[in-house]
Amino acid sequence: MIKIKKKNKKQNIFYDPTLKRRHASSKRFKKFTLTSLIFSIAFLAFFLFDMFTKALPAFNVAYVKVDITFNEKSLDDTRFSVERDLRTIVSRAALRDLPSMLKENPEYMNTTQNLWILANHQVDQYLKKHNNNLKEKEILLVEELKAKSLIKKKFNTVFFTNGDSKIPENAGFLSSIIGSILTLFITMIIAFPIGVMTAIYLEEFAGDNKFTRFIEININNLAAIPSILFGLLGLAIFINLFGMPRSSPLVGGLTLALMTLPIIIVSSRAALRAVPDSIRQAGYGLGLNKIQVTKDHVLPLAFPGIMTGSIIGLAQAMGETAPLIIIGMIAFIPDAPAMVTSAATVMPAQIFTWAGMPEGMYIEKTAAGILVLLSILISLNAVAIYLRKKLEVKW
Repeated sequence: MIKIKKKNKKQNIFYDPTLKRRHASSKRFKKFTLTSLIFSIAFLAFFLFDMFTKALPAFNVAYVKVDITFNEKSLDDTRFSVERDLRTIVSRAALRDLPSMLKENPEYMNTTQNLWILANHQVDQYLKKHNNNLKEKEILLVEELKAKSLIKKKFNTVFFTNGDSKIPENAGFLSSIIGSILTLFITMIIAFPIGVMTAIYLEEFAGDNKFTRFIEININNLAAIPSILFGLLGLAIFINLFGMPRSSPLVGGLTLALMTLPIIIVSSRAALRAVPDSIRQAGYGLGLNKIQVTKDHVLPLAFPGIMTGSIIGLAQAMGETAPLIIIGMIAFIPDAPAMVTSAATVMPAQIFTWAGMPEGMYIEKTAAGILVLLSILISLNAVAIYLRKKLEVKW
């Protein structure tokens, strides 16, 4: 029991002897929370700064202007398309694409054209003052071309127009972006309607019995298990049992749909539970049945929360790597998938692959891929917030 003593008998003012200690404890708690917030912001700022400084060089790549000869001999062996001295600094991928360039420009045949083409990744790293393996003779050649303005850095369109490649300067992010879009499309059309309908049934129509409680317990447990287990489930069911094509967006989307379903169900149930019971009672008072009340009154009010939870769940699925590795979506995919049954990879898996490459140019591309993925995730969360605010105002 707290003893209350008089501080001043004349004024009859009472005070708690523990008050000073509680005020000191409150001040310490505020300092701890403020310190934690400062550390969090500082860590985030350091992370973003480090990511930007490593990623920005990847959006520029070295090009060299050389004379390219188009004739039967040079097309049989593309090495003879350029001068001997320049062969060591020109990208092998650029030489390999010369036949397709000639196909697009048939007037180049039996002529010599002065064109900008990709330089070797070692030259690119030298121009960016990064570690490289250029020989002294090659460095002198690069410096000579640089003095003549015949070699310079340009915007890296290859990063957004090409798929993966074993040649660092020719590796791009397009195939993984399209693979992610197709995979997320399958995830969305499967997980969203099933998850929302399940939440509506459990919250509005299901009775309180053992069967319902059993389902709720399992849904909550599924939302907490490691994502790699869903990959094993997808491998066992969709690939081994049903024989679906491995490494395809179809299997990846179904696997991520299994992982996302519990998140959508839990968030949708919370949104439905937040609707006041007075809305339901008012509908019943007007003579509406259960389905009409749920469809016309409860669901529209809960829809902003349902959309927010669903988009955040899909954004989390976009960043998943472990379950997709299990079903083979980490394979080398140079071409963008044309169908949901085609072999594909996704952005997190592509970043994981590049992170294990020894060439310095892949380090830049890894950071750039992370930056692109992070931008998409932030955009999805921004869309979720915007839709929620807009729908809240509407209703």
